[in-house]
Amino acid sequence: MSQQGEKPAAHEDDWWRALYDETAPDAGPSGAADSLDDRFDSASDAVGGPETDPAEQVDHPVRVVPLPDPRLPEADLAPEPPRPATEPPPPPAPGPSPARTVAVGRAPWEPPAGPPEPRTFAVRAPAAGPSAVPEPAGAPPVRPAVGHIGDRPPTYDAEPAALPASGPDDLDALVPDTVLDGARYGTYTLRAASVRGDSARFRGEPRRDALLTARFGAGDSALVLVVVAGGARGTEQTRLAAADACRWIGGSVARSHARLSDDIRAGRRGDLKSGLQRLTDRTYGKLRGRAAELGLEPSAYSADLRCLLLSADPECRTRVFFGIGPGGLFRLRDGVWQDLDPVLPATGAEAREESPGGDRLTMDLQITSARPPHAGSPPPPPAEPFRFRASVARSGDTLLLCGNGLAEPMRGEPALAEELARRWTADGPPGLPAYLADTQLRVKGYADDRTSAAVWEA
Repeated sequence: MSQQGEKPAAHEDDWWRALYDETAPDAGPSGAADSLDDRFDSASDAVGGPETDPAEQVDHPVRVVPLPDPRLPEADLAPEPPRPATEPPPPPAPGPSPARTVAVGRAPWEPPAGPPEPRTFAVRAPAAGPSAVPEPAGAPPVRPAVGHIGDRPPTYDAEPAALPASGPDDLDALVPDTVLDGARYGTYTLRAASVRGDSARFRGEPRRDALLTARFGAGDSALVLVVVAGGARGTEQTRLAAADACRWIGGSVARSHARLSDDIRAGRRGDLKSGLQRLTDRTYGKLRGRAAELGLEPSAYSADLRCLLLSADPECRTRVFFGIGPGGLFRLRDGVWQDLDPVLPATGAEAREESPGGDRLTMDLQITSARPPHAGSPPPPPAEPFRFRASVARSGDTLLLCGNGLAEPMRGEPALAEELARRWTADGPPGLPAYLADTQLRVKGYADDRTSAAVWEA
């Protein structure tokens, strides 16, 4: 009886007994061929069908489902409308069978013959709702713009108009319209920029201010120097004097950077003041010597010099300022600007004043110029005093060192100081393009070069 319960037929029992009857004689070897090739042909006939002519093979229509692009959101995919089913082509008409046909089918390890079967993929339906609308890809990027303070913009245009005139012998003395630099060491971030004034851009005059940013040494003992030098308006030589002042004071600090770095980290203010004053005197001595070589008065080949020394040690927050000449040194603390560079007294050997933050400003008025060799000539005017300050920064402070082109509107236009305070106390230090746009905030009546360096404390 089978698994379904029906009774087997009589001829099935006869076949079973003929196959497994132990009393039946052995059938013996078969007369059919039993080689390896014969077995392969027999297996091929059982697995595959009869061989067909490749010309008779017909490609069946395949419905291709597009794959979603991984670079596009799912909302961009729309469902494809259904296509009508295509009836399969009729089978080929049977032809005359050959005298002897050997059917060779596909072995299990061989690739299937004919066109490959289509692959299908699950496609999710597009998301519905307002989020399915993509953002416009052609929107222009937002660039930092140069604004102005006040109801009306200044007279000159905000962008350069004319290049300075030059000749075949003046190419080495050309300076770019704008210089931008930055760095990050220890707990502070540095931004520095020097921009040609609106008046010089309109008239095609070169930038008179000079800017130097340099690092001496490596590791925690490295020393960062920022120099801002400005020449007087009206003479071509003052621009060259500003560049020379930056180069010469930079060389002097580089040769003494190891000792200066140790003094800053150890807080030896007295040694720093005397040493930096000697380096500054040496620089102005070279300027006077260069003026004599050119046959000029010392005042015709001179520049205002303001420098900032910063240690790369994260444990050192002492910031050292020194220099000669007008300019600005401001500190933004708790959203309020503090002027750390007060007006110096006209007379006196040495004066000490307290800044709003309690830091001491030391001034030495004993720098004198040599008397001219001509008898009866008037004595030279009093020399500019040497300015020095070493203060400890606090977390969140912003220290601004600038030339007279930015110091004057900072003191004369309160709206400029308020706008910079608003921008620089929001989200930490700005990037280089944003800092350049901030320092170029235009104020009517102030069109000189603007050179500055700002330090943001973490």
